[in-house]
Amino acid sequence: MKARLIKLLEKSLETCFEKGILTEKDIPSIEVESTKENSHGDYATNLAMILASSMKTNPRKIADAVAENIQDEDNLLEKWEIAGPGFINFFMRGNAWVTLLKEVDEKKDRYGKSGLGKDKRVQVEFVSANPTGPLHIGHARGAVIGDVIANILEASGFSVFREYYINDAGNQMNNLGKSVFYRYRELSGEKIDYPSECYQGQYIIDLAGEILEKSGDKYLTKEEEEGVIEFFTDYAADRILKGIKTDLEAFGVVFDRYFSEKELYKNDGVWKLLRELQKEGFVYKDGDTMWFNTKDFGDEKDRVVVRANGEPTYFAADIAYHQNKYLRNFDTVIDVWGADHHGYVPRMYAGIQALGKKREALEVVLVQLVNLLRDGKPVAMSTRAGEFVTLGDVVAEVGKDASRYNFLMRRSNSHLDFDLELAKKQSNENPVYYVQYAHARISSIIRTALERGYEIPAYDDVDLSLLVLPEEFNMIKSIDKFPELIEGSAKTLEPHRITFYTNDLASIFHSYYNKNRVLSDDVELSKARLFLVKCAGIVLRNALRILGVSAPERM
Repeated sequence: MKARLIKLLEKSLETCFEKGILTEKDIPSIEVESTKENSHGDYATNLAMILASSMKTNPRKIADAVAENIQDEDNLLEKWEIAGPGFINFFMRGNAWVTLLKEVDEKKDRYGKSGLGKDKRVQVEFVSANPTGPLHIGHARGAVIGDVIANILEASGFSVFREYYINDAGNQMNNLGKSVFYRYRELSGEKIDYPSECYQGQYIIDLAGEILEKSGDKYLTKEEEEGVIEFFTDYAADRILKGIKTDLEAFGVVFDRYFSEKELYKNDGVWKLLRELQKEGFVYKDGDTMWFNTKDFGDEKDRVVVRANGEPTYFAADIAYHQNKYLRNFDTVIDVWGADHHGYVPRMYAGIQALGKKREALEVVLVQLVNLLRDGKPVAMSTRAGEFVTLGDVVAEVGKDASRYNFLMRRSNSHLDFDLELAKKQSNENPVYYVQYAHARISSIIRTALERGYEIPAYDDVDLSLLVLPEEFNMIKSIDKFPELIEGSAKTLEPHRITFYTNDLASIFHSYYNKNRVLSDDVELSKARLFLVKCAGIVLRNALRILGVSAPERM
């Protein structure tokens, strides 16, 4: 409906220009928004106020001219009026709403998709947890947010590539190997004073046990320098990464590529880049330390890229990784990071600008922490002690659908309470159940209609003028918002908008269903209502698909 109103306004402006009523030659970007109060109509535009400054004309005068030259050939409008300093409010005819359902019926699974990102390649990098332990609940939220952002972009016409960056170089990997080696010796009967800086948790003991079972005491008599730690590191990292992939797949998250940090160091890659940046004046030496002058790009201070001991920092590797991304011809790269990385964002913007990219070529989505609850009470966790709830634990207990949906119930940059018991409830208290039950109810109505001899009607087979109830118009209005919602979510990278939307549409449907019979003795009215709820089912199914949540036909 917004698109139709915008066309009316564009034609009105053209008429005003042709008549000489208005002198502006270029039509500005026209915005039409839903009103918050019914007394202000269904939609409103601030077009007159936007034009007023450039035309140096009173906005009310502009609004008068635009309103007088609206040609409503499709008879969409009951009336339109000017309000306040120059808003134009639009009141839609009831039968104008029902015509919107034609597009839903024609497009079906494609309804909501657009060509917003045509010919644009986007890489979404998310999760990217160190392969030093299983994914925990914090990683789970970032995983579903990254995955749904990728789904939204695909629905908006972008070519999307999902990537997991494996931090498999550096001291944390060597520490992993030592941790498993010490536990291996301990399980072999040796008394070990286990270092506090080593990784804790039962999974380290389990990995050590696997090696002991396969190799016996083969490694007990060998010194650490003889490649033993390297073997333990490689074994543990491989097993942990396989576990990560298994957990993510059970969660509905599949990557196009797992990119190893080690790749960046091949053929002296990171060092070559640092030397190039030094020649260009972006990197400088101070004693044995190398610095990147990120302060010149708005960061609060310069950042180290090579420590005094000669070891490159994470930042050096991240610049090289982003260079690799752009060399693969991605127009935009999106990084989904934990909120604790917020201070890292300015230096990364500096890094890509030094590579010759505009700041807009990088988008960073920050994901806040999850508070895990059980019946409203916090679940005690300590990652340091290795006591945490894993992604695998959550999916096994509450299921993929409930896990994904609940992780998307808040903005990514807001803290989230995740209650395990609530997520398992089969009642309207549980948001995902509430939405899925709406789809299942619609499927049940359709099955019942078929059993009674109805054919599932198409747009041209029904008299939609019979839909006159306010709640029917509310449902159509909600259905009409879906394409705009997806496009808006793609522009803002805000997947939570879709959970809010599905909850609202489900609420409208449940309320309608509880007050009105879809199938009644009035055959024509039944067909019209059946068509309406069929369209609502299409939209719910399309929205849930983007969320990676199933749309059950029976519950």
